[in-house]
Amino acid sequence: MKIALAQTNPTIGDLKANSAGIILRIQQAAQAGAQLVVFPELSLIGYPPKDLLLKPRFINDNITALENIAQHCQNIAAVVGFACPHTGTGRTLHNAAALLQNKQVVATYYKQLLPTYDVFDESRYFEPAQSQSVIEFQGRRIGLTICEDIWNEPRPTQRPLYHAQPFAQLAQARVDLVINMSASPFVIGKHQFRLDLFAQQCRKHQLPLIYVNQVGGNDELVFDGNSCAFTNTGHLVAQAKDFQEDLLIVDLDNPDPHCNRVENPLQDVASVHAALVLGLRDYVQKCKFKSVVLGLSGGIDSALTAAIAAEALGPKNVLGVAMPSRYSSPHSVADARQLAQNLKINYHEIPIEPAHAALEQMLDPIFQNLPPDITEENLQARVRANILMALSNKFGHLLLTTGNKSELAVGYCTMYGDMAGGLAVISDVPKTLVYKISKYINRNSEIIPDSTITKPPSAELRPDQLDSDSLPPYDTLDQILQLYVEQEQSQDEIIAQGFDHQTVKRIITLVDRNEYKRKQAAPGLKVTSRAFGFGRRMPIAQNYHPT
Repeated sequence: MKIALAQTNPTIGDLKANSAGIILRIQQAAQAGAQLVVFPELSLIGYPPKDLLLKPRFINDNITALENIAQHCQNIAAVVGFACPHTGTGRTLHNAAALLQNKQVVATYYKQLLPTYDVFDESRYFEPAQSQSVIEFQGRRIGLTICEDIWNEPRPTQRPLYHAQPFAQLAQARVDLVINMSASPFVIGKHQFRLDLFAQQCRKHQLPLIYVNQVGGNDELVFDGNSCAFTNTGHLVAQAKDFQEDLLIVDLDNPDPHCNRVENPLQDVASVHAALVLGLRDYVQKCKFKSVVLGLSGGIDSALTAAIAAEALGPKNVLGVAMPSRYSSPHSVADARQLAQNLKINYHEIPIEPAHAALEQMLDPIFQNLPPDITEENLQARVRANILMALSNKFGHLLLTTGNKSELAVGYCTMYGDMAGGLAVISDVPKTLVYKISKYINRNSEIIPDSTITKPPSAELRPDQLDSDSLPPYDTLDQILQLYVEQEQSQDEIIAQGFDHQTVKRIITLVDRNEYKRKQAAPGLKVTSRAFGFGRRMPIAQNYHPT
């Protein structure tokens, strides 16, 4: 039997466009000789739909769209993800999969395991299924699962989150094949973990697995695709493309990698770069923007953001603006100009001295000659934000912020200044990873000027300023942040690993105190296991400070 893995990139809530894409893939799969085509989790409405699910009209429209798609399933069957009403006790919806065949919905499966950690909040909307679902198709018994359903396999180093184990239940039900429809977001290194987990389960339960994952960016989340197929011995026999739509045909009766396509997914830094490019492109296009604007300081963060934007949207759709102040070094302006030339993006230089001096003069009677401090430094960042927002308003550009995760974590950024914008492209990229991605971009030729990468980082808001004046070295800072933010380790646990006591205490204090800033930050693309965004829900007004 030939099964088509339809790795689609839905836009949340766009039932018309999503339906058209599903119907097109059904037709293509039929032409390729497939008997069954499988789509990702909630493929009809896009994932995550969030509170769109609370709109009754939206749910009704999604049912109507599903019935229309069924009309195109005459010589082929399809498994499509949708939101199904639930009439019993509990939540009013199921996260569901429909088997479409002979122009009708012939079977429906409901997701059993509903994640409520990190970026997931499915128990807010969905009622879980109480048992597994088995369908009869082409003489085979097929177990349908949805994403989290196959992630609860007991592992020595991790506590199971749920009582039910759908994969094991399906093995007990003697199915011939497990199909999993997923919307599994990208995290650096996650796909290899998936492959290992799925292969282990296939070997343990002696069952083949078809895994179909969503691709594309939806708000802060990026989905990498990487749909794949395994034999009952855990052997990977088919692998779809990563970070792009794909239709992969798998012949279960001939599970030979020479007969089925196996793509090589990107790894490590290359995968993060691809995720950022895809996430930015989809955010801009799905939000109906055509172009972006960003400030170019001559530093590495803005250079990396500009390079990602140029690749994602095309150079003609990117405007870089250098806004030198009295403290800007000549080499910073030269680096910004050279970057724009290398990328072939649009470029303007707008000195901020007139506005900066005017603000200082306006405030002088109130400040009464108090010594300059961070207040005057932040004036410059806010002048620049006004200029960039003016360009955004006048020409319809989406303003990109350029701050990295290390800065955002400790509050080394200015509210209503460099934090102002519509999307924070690298806000989940630690500074040390910023350097690695920049060098990756330069792997074949110098795109980001070498001097931008090698010079000491500086905000250039006062004479001879360096980031190291305010922060520990970034390699130390990023290790502490990774332990505290992503692994939730305590101060004592971090210090026990050899880090300086005062440094750790200071960094943790800065992270906790700057929650109010991050609450007002632009949405950012998630690439690590714990991003600052809707997946991390820390209180702002709190006073828990363990010593």
